[in-house]
Amino acid sequence: MAELLVEPVVGESMLEEWRYVHNVIVPPAAMDLDEVRERSGRYRLRNAYVGDVLVGCSTVRPPQGEDAVATVIARVLPEYRRRGCGSELYEEGLACARGLGARAVETCVLAVNEEGLRFARARGFVEVDRYVLDGETDLWVDLRLE
Repeated sequence: MAELLVEPVVGESMLEEWRYVHNVIVPPAAMDLDEVRERSGRYRLRNAYVGDVLVGCSTVRPPQGEDAVATVIARVLPEYRRRGCGSELYEEGLACARGLGARAVETCVLAVNEEGLRFARARGFVEVDRYVLDGETDLWVDLRLE
């Protein structure tokens, strides 16, 4: 596979691409473009490409609280998994979180996303919480890098 290019999300078309990947991977938390715009003001959003083909996206939530916990989420479209894209996207997000001063790193995965849970566990994440958001039915898993 060609080299992965991870680019900052800038402009409407890139916001729409990020939204597309996010909504494919986490349909219960699907967002409209206004929600993505708002999120881009709080979090660091990136799109991942192989050549000019969109293959994934990522979110880094800056460190918060006295433990300086950052959240790193890497999402890869199903047809591009198991080719190293997720690993590269995750490593790039992890480096960013650490550069922002994170002393701990977490991620969150839909419980039904077995591939995502395996991916996180293979990188040293351990489960710290399972929950359902108020008014919803989908089970989420929070994991922390050990």
